[in-house]
Amino acid sequence: MKLTILAVGRMKSGPDAELVSRYSDRLARSGKALGIDFDGVIEIPESRAQSSDRRKAEEAGRAAALASDPSTVLVLLDERGKSLPSREFAGKLAEFRDRGFSRIVFALGGPDGHDPALRGRADLVIAFGNQTWPHQLARIMLAEQLYRAVTILSGHPYHRD
Repeated sequence: MKLTILAVGRMKSGPDAELVSRYSDRLARSGKALGIDFDGVIEIPESRAQSSDRRKAEEAGRAAALASDPSTVLVLLDERGKSLPSREFAGKLAEFRDRGFSRIVFALGGPDGHDPALRGRADLVIAFGNQTWPHQLARIMLAEQLYRAVTILSGHPYHRD
């Protein structure tokens, strides 16, 4: 099963990008034995539409297209989503893999958030707490949690309860 991060906006080089790269590399190396393949980060530009609703709709189009295959799971990151403990998050990944899904797309929205239609289409909506996080930190946290999930599933001691 492939894991893909779809992010609205570009991440500039620097410490933030280095952290995403570090966890992504660890994920790519560790996941293979579990049938989990990190497919990379797809960045799409922020919409320049005048209204928030139009911007969200335009940005949602790419996520919907990428997740249009019935064997793809769409997971949105949204502050109104469900907060999952790391072990439960790892269990969800394993569940999707074991049910035969070929890909999970993790979508990080733009500054306006996600389009309601995309939220309705999502298979899972998760949050890293009730706070709103800067896009760069959310991307780092997602990469780290994906790596952590793989270590949990493999029995590696990285995660401690």
